[in-house]
Amino acid sequence: MSNVQSIGRKCSVVFTIYVSTILFSYAQDQQMQVLTERDFISQVKQYHPVAKQANIAVEKADAALLSAKGNFDPAIAFEASRKTFDGKNYYFYNNPELNVPLPVGNIKTGIENNGGDYITSEITKGKTSYLGLEIPLANGLLLDKRRAALQQAKLFRSQSEQERLVILNDLFFNSYLAYWNWAASYQQYIAYSKFTEIAINRLRLIRIAFTQGDRALVDTVEAYTQLQTYQLMQSEALLKLTNAKLELGNYLWFENNSSYQLPENFLPENFNFAPAVTNQNAEELIAQSILQHPVLRVYDFKLSSLEVERKLKRQGLLPYLSVKANLLNKDYYALKNLSTNFIQNNYRWGIDFKVPLFLRQARGDYKNAQLKIKETNLEFNNKRRQTENKIRSYYNELIALASQLQTAQSMFNNYQSLLRSEELKFSQGESSLFLVNTREIKVIESEQKRLELVSKWYKAKYALEWAAGKLF
Repeated sequence: MSNVQSIGRKCSVVFTIYVSTILFSYAQDQQMQVLTERDFISQVKQYHPVAKQANIAVEKADAALLSAKGNFDPAIAFEASRKTFDGKNYYFYNNPELNVPLPVGNIKTGIENNGGDYITSEITKGKTSYLGLEIPLANGLLLDKRRAALQQAKLFRSQSEQERLVILNDLFFNSYLAYWNWAASYQQYIAYSKFTEIAINRLRLIRIAFTQGDRALVDTVEAYTQLQTYQLMQSEALLKLTNAKLELGNYLWFENNSSYQLPENFLPENFNFAPAVTNQNAEELIAQSILQHPVLRVYDFKLSSLEVERKLKRQGLLPYLSVKANLLNKDYYALKNLSTNFIQNNYRWGIDFKVPLFLRQARGDYKNAQLKIKETNLEFNNKRRQTENKIRSYYNELIALASQLQTAQSMFNNYQSLLRSEELKFSQGESSLFLVNTREIKVIESEQKRLELVSKWYKAKYALEWAAGKLF
């Protein structure tokens, strides 16, 4: 009899601890709040540091584009010098100039005010003005460094936007996995808690039946052992839920860049299996991803930028030939008194010509640019193939999991029917507690398997969208 009382006291303690844990962890039902998947992802998109860093990368590309446009900004220059010594005015120069870059070449215009007793004979005394044009006729005619820099900056701006989408695609994928891992852990904990409560009530009833002589002592031991088994499962599930919630906290941030942990009164949304897979088959998803996947589009922009570099390096194989021509006039009016005779007698012009004899640097740079394109094309083909196979793999997994889930759900329903039948027999004295516990264990195992498959299905669903580049 003392053993029975000892078991009873232990059961009371266990029941008290269990109820306290439930009340402490989950409060009252009316105080619970649901953190939906949509609200969670929206918060990640707005406040997560990685999402903000992705936006900064685009802003940096905008700044680089603005800098490249600066190569075409007009510039004002001014040069002045004067020398007097021992009472003599040796020279003075005052030369402001405006330089206007063109898509090809430059326009220069300026005024000169020069004088002095010892001014060089090449310098015109007095006030003069000029309007000049400098144009490359070979190297730099079709493309030069500043035009190439602008084209590459525009491509990099578009590339950075795709790289931002790549970062968001990866971030949201990891966020979805963390959310549904938390949801699965919560459902498992609830399931084990439910069966633990059933075991507590069963032990209490069997103990009462034993004191009344309707049950044997071994039945109380059997019931208590079953309760201990469920308590271990519940404890493991609680640990898993706690760690899953901590992992979820990696994606929870406020607007002020401070992180936080999810409060205890927040629950995930219903963990139900949605049988719809996708409206498209794997090959349709692959066809779309080749055109729209941000990872693959990044390679498109990289190749376009490398093609600009190749064209620029090809210009290096041409000789440098530049023509300079300036109209000159007195005073401050460069276009005053234009006529045939005036133009013939008031100008300054010149030619710059240079070509390396062996062109080794130019040939090496051009060959290197070609190799970069070849290397990037190989990377692109490999990445595209990997993407195609990932889509097929996750699609097949999603289809298989959907079929397995239907089987698992049917098994769970069947085991529940067997358990109810065994419990009815037990209440009528036609079965044993051992058989009831065996049926119950099968129900728990099938429920655990079903929840694991649901979790895998959601992960495969988002893995498929991630592989296709559609999560952002």
